[in-house]
Amino acid sequence: MTKTMQAVEITQAGGPEVLQLTTRPIPAPRAGEVVIRLAYAGVNRPDALQRAGLYAPPPTASDLPGLEGAGEIVALGAGVTHWTLGDQVCALLPGGGYAEYVATPAAHCLPVPHGLSLEQAACLPETFFTVWSNVFQRGALKGGERFLVHGGSSGIGTTAIQLAHTFGARVFTTAGSAEKCQVCMDLGAERAINYREEDFTEVLSAEGGADLILDMVGGDYLPRNVKALADDGRLVQIAFLQGPKIELNFSQVMMRRLTITGSTLRPQSDLAKARIAESLRIHVWPLLEAGKIAPVMDSEYPLAKAAAAHARMESSGHIGKIVLKVA
Repeated sequence: MTKTMQAVEITQAGGPEVLQLTTRPIPAPRAGEVVIRLAYAGVNRPDALQRAGLYAPPPTASDLPGLEGAGEIVALGAGVTHWTLGDQVCALLPGGGYAEYVATPAAHCLPVPHGLSLEQAACLPETFFTVWSNVFQRGALKGGERFLVHGGSSGIGTTAIQLAHTFGARVFTTAGSAEKCQVCMDLGAERAINYREEDFTEVLSAEGGADLILDMVGGDYLPRNVKALADDGRLVQIAFLQGPKIELNFSQVMMRRLTITGSTLRPQSDLAKARIAESLRIHVWPLLEAGKIAPVMDSEYPLAKAAAAHARMESSGHIGKIVLKVA
């Protein structure tokens, strides 16, 4: 291997233009880690938050953005026995994915599912780890329950719709255009609500309320989500596009026995992420290999055009996942 690599760094907090191509040393694997020569990297909202100075990486993580990718293992750290050089994997990354090479815990890697390209595989980890852990583990979604996911045309949304539908839930979602709503319906949503034209609380209340809501909007959606829940319903919060603070009357939570919870993925321990990875390998990877679910792809940009990829994501015009072609 050469000793240096191309990477995209955040030159200062700001808009997409602060993402600039640079040269960095190729990382070396620590004990329990692998180094992956990336072919593609996924682009995610947390990358944009980090770029804007609103989401600092953990102290031990790379300062480079990028939380998922796919490629070939080219180096093994001490104690890694379940992967070999040349294995093609996709991986959840602590950071550093906007680069030709990245180091990550070996236990956070998963095999590229048979039948999927490296480009598709690069779109799996961040969204599938997030959806699986929040909807099925934390939210305990069961077949037959009414499930509402906001932002149905996003990477998280398209993943959540497919998985919830496949596991037998009744899926409802919100999206901002007729085109996006149709995509959600095609993926398995029973009802796609154009939030510019309809009130999701009225739609869900007419259905008896949602048993589970997955929300990344926050802001004034919080009290509306509480109103849209069925008795004994659960709300799982994973982001706050409209802010984390709102006045909320908790009497409804008490009287109707509601559960409000949430999580973020990046700060969780390596062990917690490894356990999610193993659960995905057992329960979800067979569905990908059988073609029952698949990542929804929006667009591809070369690594040097990471700023354009961020502009595309922040325009909210995309449907599904945006990727960077690294090699």
